[in-house]
Amino acid sequence: MNLINIAQETLHTEAMALQKAASRLDQNFLDAITLICNTKGKLIITGVGKSGLVGAKMAATFASTGTSSFFLHPTEALHGDLGMISKEDALLAISSSGESEELTKILPHIKRFNIPLIGLSSQKTSSLGQYADVFLDISVEKEACPLGIAPTTSTTLTMALGDALAIALMEKRGFKEQDFASFHPGGSLGKKLFVKIKDLMRTSNLPIIHKDTTLREAIVLMSEGKLGTVLIVDDKEKLIAILSDGDLRRALMQKDFSLEEIALNYASKNPTCYTNTELLASEALKIIENERIQLLPVTDQAGKILGVLHIHDLVNAGIKSK
Repeated sequence: MNLINIAQETLHTEAMALQKAASRLDQNFLDAITLICNTKGKLIITGVGKSGLVGAKMAATFASTGTSSFFLHPTEALHGDLGMISKEDALLAISSSGESEELTKILPHIKRFNIPLIGLSSQKTSSLGQYADVFLDISVEKEACPLGIAPTTSTTLTMALGDALAIALMEKRGFKEQDFASFHPGGSLGKKLFVKIKDLMRTSNLPIIHKDTTLREAIVLMSEGKLGTVLIVDDKEKLIAILSDGDLRRALMQKDFSLEEIALNYASKNPTCYTNTELLASEALKIIENERIQLLPVTDQAGKILGVLHIHDLVNAGIKSK
């Protein structure tokens, strides 16, 4: 028994089913899109067993891509949860046979309230197919399961068709990256589009020294500040230089090195800084990477330090520049 061959055959079987399904998409698919777009309420998805699991995933995909949606188990619907469906909602029901007992029992009640119904089934003549206002074919020639019993190819196709509906709806509604991020504020995209410098910059206990401070004193503050850097300001508290641990290592190589020398003599003058605290953190990370620095000072228009943004804070927050 070659398990690799079995796995490959499974993938080929399911891939072929998807290709065939793609080729038979017709006006019914467009009608389903129109029905969902015209729905003033929510798109409710229902199904039993594996179809129910696929339906729950589809509901999550719809909800995160701009189509208000939730999953309702037909058994729960029969015992009171039908009240969760309003006349402004639409129902998308999944059943490969179209005859799942729990599902078919709620269909008459759905139609009694004139709720639009999209049916996903392999049988147009089934109960689900007959009740549906729009019928979408999820038939497959065979399951990938060698016994032809376990839902495999059919569930893959159903899930893919749900994705196709969601993506088509995104396009029709002009759903943008910013919209997606609004539903995923905790994800990497949400962080990229919404987290700003002011949300992450450090503003207290900053290692700031006067321009006349000695290197000895600067090193002590650098250690206490735990940023590997000290910020140097002039008499008006304007940022004029930064002394980093890299600057300190280079200073050690000089023949006239002295701890009693003022730190400014070894520091990097006119450091890169930023004044717009509304700048996206992802953009700040690009600046840090392009300038090959670890610390980005944030100042007001007069050059006074408001805070600092360290590359480690950005990385720990999950901010990415790309």
